[in-house]
Amino acid sequence: MRYQRLSTGDQYRLIAVDDDTAYDLTAVKPRLDRFGELAAAADIAGIGIDEMASELTDEAPTVSRDSLTDGTLPIVPEEVWAAGVTYEISEEAREAESGMPEMYLHAYEAERPEIFFKATPSRTVGPGEAVGIRADSSWDVPEPELGIVLYDGSIVGYTVGNDMSSREIEGENPLYLPQAKMYERCCSIGPCIASAAEVGDPHELTMSMEITRDGETLYDGETSIGNMARTCDELVEYWRDHDVVPELGVLLTGTSLVPDDGFTLQPNDEVRIAIDQIGELVNPVVEV
Repeated sequence: MRYQRLSTGDQYRLIAVDDDTAYDLTAVKPRLDRFGELAAAADIAGIGIDEMASELTDEAPTVSRDSLTDGTLPIVPEEVWAAGVTYEISEEAREAESGMPEMYLHAYEAERPEIFFKATPSRTVGPGEAVGIRADSSWDVPEPELGIVLYDGSIVGYTVGNDMSSREIEGENPLYLPQAKMYERCCSIGPCIASAAEVGDPHELTMSMEITRDGETLYDGETSIGNMARTCDELVEYWRDHDVVPELGVLLTGTSLVPDDGFTLQPNDEVRIAIDQIGELVNPVVEV
């Protein structure tokens, strides 16, 4: 199943989508208005998330699929982390932008992956909300990524993520990575959470990104997540090792869709990222 969160004024509703039917789980259990609460209930019961949701769908009213286009941030993760240089093209792009290119080759080939803190809840936006580009940077790009959703350290689902980045700031000095990566509206996730059972093997998924400006397509690319040099399980293992991971968190897994070096985002651009079996995440761009 896939799970979305709808806002109805001052209330949120958790929606489970099974095939072409959308069920309002909150109508059955009013306190069940967040994906994290569903994951917690399933964990306590010792069953999968989809099995827990299926126990409610017989009683749950259905909602129009058209209403799902108004979905909000599907979860509010306590922390978002991200992995870097997990694809060859990403490693090549980092070498090209950096005054210290050899360090990115070492990170790509090393046993230990690059994993860094990406966003807090207040810096994370959902579908239809604006992602940010820094006013002090002249080279800014989106990075479309598969997001792994973890509950209590275990993979429970996947989402679409956008790891917004200032290539200018990171390229100037690798120690500036936190400023290049973590700032206002630096991350978007959505439009839903697809359960691990729904997705199956995430490395068989296809990811695409389109960037438009004033109705004109400036970038349009597609890739296979199977091109990732590391596995999702491996990245999660390194994130969890010797650390206290949040009860509900997201780990972005890197990108292999990189616009040409001459491209930079501008305010009012639109970024459209899609991963099959999960959905399409669309965000306008604003300067912050």
